[in-house]
Amino acid sequence: MSTAQRPLDSAQAAVAAFAEVEGREFPSDVFEAPKLRWAVIGCGVIANQMAQSLALAGRRLHGVCNRTQAKAEAFAERYGVERVYGSLEELCADDEVDAVYVTTPHNTHIRYLRATLAAGKHVLCEKSITLNSEELAEARAIADEHHVVLMDATTILHMPLYRELLRRQAAGEFGALNLTQVNFGSYKGYGDLTNRFYNPNLAGGAMLDIGVYAITFARQFMQSQPQEVLSLANLASTGVDQTSGIVMRNPDGQIATFTLSLHSKQPKRGILSFDRCYVEVTDYPRADEARIVWTEDGRVEEVRCGVEGYALDYEIADLERAVAGDERAAGLIDYASDVMDLMTGLRREWGVTYPEERDEGLA
Repeated sequence: MSTAQRPLDSAQAAVAAFAEVEGREFPSDVFEAPKLRWAVIGCGVIANQMAQSLALAGRRLHGVCNRTQAKAEAFAERYGVERVYGSLEELCADDEVDAVYVTTPHNTHIRYLRATLAAGKHVLCEKSITLNSEELAEARAIADEHHVVLMDATTILHMPLYRELLRRQAAGEFGALNLTQVNFGSYKGYGDLTNRFYNPNLAGGAMLDIGVYAITFARQFMQSQPQEVLSLANLASTGVDQTSGIVMRNPDGQIATFTLSLHSKQPKRGILSFDRCYVEVTDYPRADEARIVWTEDGRVEEVRCGVEGYALDYEIADLERAVAGDERAAGLIDYASDVMDLMTGLRREWGVTYPEERDEGLA
């Protein structure tokens, strides 16, 4: 979808991207690994998108679990889901479920990760995968103990465009990476401060909602984890981070800068500056195209890879690849851990903590 045609609202953009592929023949190269039987926890927007995305490939969810039973039953009827679980324990006891997609609010993720991973289920978990580094380390340890795959569903990790750009970077086409600049800004009004964006009881704030995309974009192209981090942040009246400016540098001298806001609209734009070119990606969370401007002669190259409307299919496919032994897909969790370490450190520097963290003595 071209930038000019793209709706400003992210949810509307996702609907429009899905509408563009609905009815098309599904690509034969998306699902390459053996098929797993999936259940979903939660019945919100992302869960609906997952069910719709699987349907594009002629697949269906095996089961659904939700806090409200009536919503789970309605979801199952709408998408032809075979089983509706009355409890998390019932889902975990179902030997016919291979993998679980967790789509609930991110301050609930660790509860579901503990149960499903310990039950021997592979898990794809929506962003932000956990609240903090300690929770993610715990979840990874449980996954390792039970020999299952834990994967972060942040779309940037799974879009084919980034796999192609990373391939070309690794091949030396772009030269050394010097600087990354990333913006993400939404405008959320102050009319309802109890919503998920500003409510600390729902783990609100820009960092876990949109910062995870920006930092993931930069980290996957950087040669090593940033060790130096400088930042300024303005907090909302509820105590969560609203707007921030961040600069990071890794031991290889690569610098990344970020501007994030929940109360000021910005383009979702990332720019990677290499010796031989710069790469610009607009609407980068689910991007399927990039623009390369070559340093030597100013030549502009357009790169298109993947399809935005299949974003959730790519996530599902990557987990299935990891289960089948694909080292690249299995290694994506390492990027998620690096990003979580950076986000956790920034929030604590700003004094942004959540009730769950204070209860655990992590404030």
